[in-house]
Amino acid sequence: MIHLFNGFQNPFGGSERETLDLYRLLGGAQQVRLWATSSRVSDELMRQFPIHRVSPATRDVPDGGTYVFLGAHWRNRMWPYLIRRPRRLIYVFNTFHPKIIALTTGMPRLLGWPDAELVLISDFQKRLLQVEGVVHPSPIDITRFSPRLTRPDGPFTVGRLSRDTADKHNADDATLYEALLAEGIAVRIQGGMPLKDKLAPHPHLELLPQGEVAAERFLPTLDVFYYRTGSHVETFGRVVFEAMACGLPVVCHSHGGYADHIRHGENGFLFETAQQASQILSQLKADPALRADVGHKARQTVEQLFSPQALEQRLDFYRR
Repeated sequence: MIHLFNGFQNPFGGSERETLDLYRLLGGAQQVRLWATSSRVSDELMRQFPIHRVSPATRDVPDGGTYVFLGAHWRNRMWPYLIRRPRRLIYVFNTFHPKIIALTTGMPRLLGWPDAELVLISDFQKRLLQVEGVVHPSPIDITRFSPRLTRPDGPFTVGRLSRDTADKHNADDATLYEALLAEGIAVRIQGGMPLKDKLAPHPHLELLPQGEVAAERFLPTLDVFYYRTGSHVETFGRVVFEAMACGLPVVCHSHGGYADHIRHGENGFLFETAQQASQILSQLKADPALRADVGHKARQTVEQLFSPQALEQRLDFYRR
């Protein structure tokens, strides 16, 4: 039995989606169970998936096997001392906080659990943390995403997708969006509520709350996917790969896990400054053939990264 642990607090959170995709992939040929480590578990996720709350009082607890914690840990809980010892203990670590690694890998002697095995989600993250562990890109079901066959009517559109948190947005991007709008370029942002007070209303500006439109329906409405965050640095950046799966040219800040997979000018674009980003966007607006070529290669990249063979190899790690 494989037990997957997550806080399951946000239906649009990266670690939640990663956990549920791993559950989908492993569940075809393996017994897998989902466990919520947070008392603030999302009601929506509880309705959609068979998520269990750890409850020693009702004997609804993990019963040994492989315990996989994704974006969560067991520290400061009593229940680990009241359940069966796991055969293996795996942490899928998706942040940049070495303090949390120390918390989750240091086992109290009384607990008697095995040494933790670390899974990191990008080489970028591994380089910054300088820790040992296997690297598995966060699993994504790319069959949900398809390149659009024809361009919809309307203005050239630049957009992005994220959660509705301020740290997902760079403070300088409001100025960039205003400049794009002044050039007649439409800007469409899902997860854009933190920008409502920073951007004046405009007929070509659309700010949507997180989850308003499913990613596989939202992304094909764009011509280019633009992405830069603020204080939050992406260890991987699932949304970037989802955009690539839709055959979109992506224009992304160079500091993030996704950058390891983007070859500038070939399957996407990387920038350091807003001026560089603006120049790339202008080039893409003027050259539909370039957009199509880069988008095609972007789709090929994710097909290789999430091929059935690559996924099986990563899943075998958990099945051992």
